[in-house]
Amino acid sequence: MTTSPAVRPSIRPRVMTVYGTRPEAIKMAPVITALARDARFESVTVLTGQHREMLDQVNRVFGIVPDHNLDIFSPGAPLAQIAARVLERLDPVLASERPAAVIVHGDTTTALAAALAAFYRQIPVVHLEAGLRTDSLFTPFPEEANRRLITRVASLHLAPTASNRANLLAEAVPGESIALTGNTVIDALLFAAARPTPFTDPALADAAEQVEAGARRLLLVTLHRRENWGESMQAVSRGLARLARTFPDLLILLPLHPNPVVRESLLPQLEGLDNVVVTAPVPYGEFARLLALSTVILTDSGGIQEEAPSLGKPVLVLRENTERPEAVQAGTARLIGTDEARVVEEVTTLLTDDAAYARMAQAVNPYGDGHAADRCVAAVAHLLGRGERPADFAPSP
Repeated sequence: MTTSPAVRPSIRPRVMTVYGTRPEAIKMAPVITALARDARFESVTVLTGQHREMLDQVNRVFGIVPDHNLDIFSPGAPLAQIAARVLERLDPVLASERPAAVIVHGDTTTALAAALAAFYRQIPVVHLEAGLRTDSLFTPFPEEANRRLITRVASLHLAPTASNRANLLAEAVPGESIALTGNTVIDALLFAAARPTPFTDPALADAAEQVEAGARRLLLVTLHRRENWGESMQAVSRGLARLARTFPDLLILLPLHPNPVVRESLLPQLEGLDNVVVTAPVPYGEFARLLALSTVILTDSGGIQEEAPSLGKPVLVLRENTERPEAVQAGTARLIGTDEARVVEEVTTLLTDDAAYARMAQAVNPYGDGHAADRCVAAVAHLLGRGERPADFAPSP
């Protein structure tokens, strides 16, 4: 565990941000940046290290230098061990820094454990990206349970959308503790898209060159969720193989999660296909470029359902339900599950039917306008008695 050598006294209230995975880093970065430039607060940044390399490269994109690193990473660590390590290692940092509030993001094990650690010390918990729900406690697992549990200990709920706020109100969360902010993922994406990043992997550079020249269409695929491990991933992989053979001009790009279970499920069906490119996880700045270059996106990720609509990219979601129904309702995303035939059918429709493609690509993005982080910081200021309550986010019609 590494931390700052000393804790400086401060007359400004400290606001601590705690995160440990790449998705958290992407969505927390705009808030950390906004806190750092706000003279009312002192920002304290804590990494848990639930992910390692993927987390570090996001911090580099946004110029974030953490104040503390709990360094909990252990390959293949079970969820209970991750939670226990965060609780054990974060507590002394809370004791020394004495923050006025602790911000956690979303639904990871880091977020739940950090929220509990702050709650145990009676420090107000601020939940960034609050109020997302599915209709099942076990899908996605363990994320759905994590976010519901965080709600119970949070003092301030930063809800990205009106439906997220409605979910919280339905669970008897007081309305005055909810701020409607938009999603900070849009702030992060707009920041990264304005600073094009060269590809470090030659395979990605070559793929981008072909797409930009009009020689290829790009199908970007991300797949990693626990509930899809095994047969579901194998079915998707078989569908990708069929698409690769049917559309020789289609370049299928698969940045592969490092988990060996994911690799063993996906790779065997894709061997020997020249238009399938498998890479390591892609740094965030480069991934933003890939999103912009894509024709269609196939994913079980939550964040991509929010990012892609900002770039006019149709998203086919490899899940049976989603905690982000706004994208489905707006028409920018479609739930298709993991059935092989359905995957082939849905991608084929978007590649061959211009009208169907346009309906998804031109739908309104319900998630953000690039100013969510400012609303989040204003809401924290109001919680701590340092400012007015921010106006609600309202998506453009």
